[in-house]
Amino acid sequence: MSTILALEKISKRFGAVVVANGIDLSLGNGEALGIIGPNGAGKTTLFGMITGTVAPDSGRVLFDGRDVTHETPERRCRAGIARSFQIPQPFGGMTVFENLVVAAAFGGGRRERDVYAACAELLERCGLADKANRPAASLTLLDRKRLELARALATRPRVLLLDEVAGGLVEHETAALVDLVKQVRASGVSIVWIEHIVHALIAAVDRLVVLHGGALIAEGDPAEVIRRPQVAEIYMGIEADA
Repeated sequence: MSTILALEKISKRFGAVVVANGIDLSLGNGEALGIIGPNGAGKTTLFGMITGTVAPDSGRVLFDGRDVTHETPERRCRAGIARSFQIPQPFGGMTVFENLVVAAAFGGGRRERDVYAACAELLERCGLADKANRPAASLTLLDRKRLELARALATRPRVLLLDEVAGGLVEHETAALVDLVKQVRASGVSIVWIEHIVHALIAAVDRLVVLHGGALIAEGDPAEVIRRPQVAEIYMGIEADA
C-alpha cells in the first residue's frame, strides 16, 4: 500500500508540556487509521500540524510524497487534506446547502456555480437532503455532525481527518455515523479518526495507534491494541494487573 500522508519526527511543545516528541506516523492510500489517547495527549494538536493551523517545532509533514510542512491551511485543503472539528462549527445563519457551497467553492477552490450538483449529492449521502434549506443553527447534534462531515467532504479530500465525530451521540446515532464513515472510506478517501468511543473506531478502522505523553505507545490491529494491559492502564484507567 502506497503512503498518502506521513509525519516524520514531528515534535511540538507548549512551554513545559510536550504534546509530540519525534512522532513518526504514516497513512496508506485508502486506509482508515484510528487514534486514541487520554485527554491532553496531543491528538487534536497533531491534526493541527497536519492541516497547517499549528506549526511543528521540528519534523516534516509529507502529503503524497511532497513536503507541506510550511504550506498554509488553505493550500493543504485544496491539495486534498480536510478535517472536521470536535465541536461542529457551521455558519449558523446560512442554510445547510449554503454551508456546503461555501466549503466546496472556497475550500475546494472551485467556482460556485460548478459545485451545486456535487453539494446536492453530498446532502443525499449524508442524510441531510430534507434539511437543505434549514438554517444550520437549527439542526440537532447528530445532523450538525453530519453537516460537519459533509462540509469536509465538499472540499473533495484525499485524506479526511475526523475529530471526535461520535462524541455526544447516543448508540443508534453513533451506529449511523459509523456507517457513513465506512461509506466515505469505501469511496477511496483515506481517513484518520480521533475518537473516545472506542467501539466505533474498532468497527471502522484498519489500524489503531495510542498517543500518550507525546509519543505513540502502541500500534496495530484495533482489537488487539485495545486489549494490551498498558493501553488499558493509561487510556482507560484500569490497573494492568487487575
